[in-house]
Amino acid sequence: MQVNMLEAKNQLSKLVKAAVAGEEVIIASHGEAQVRLVPCAASPGLKRWGVWADRPVNVDAAFDEQVDEEVARLFGTP
Repeated sequence: MQVNMLEAKNQLSKLVKAAVAGEEVIIASHGEAQVRLVPCAASPGLKRWGVWADRPVNVDAAFDEQVDEEVARLFGTP
């Protein structure tokens, strides 16, 4: 389906649903195709919230002296 900008503005939710359902949706300006709506693909490794919750995180490692010295060196501060 091809729609003009004004139709797209007025019917955006309907057009998004059509694109998600697999229909090709093209938005045109002055009869010339400008964009195509396509559904986003899910990230392959992140299927649900908290997927990394069981992984250990050492927050204290970001605040040690060696890191402070490296930051000071990079930014030229004493």
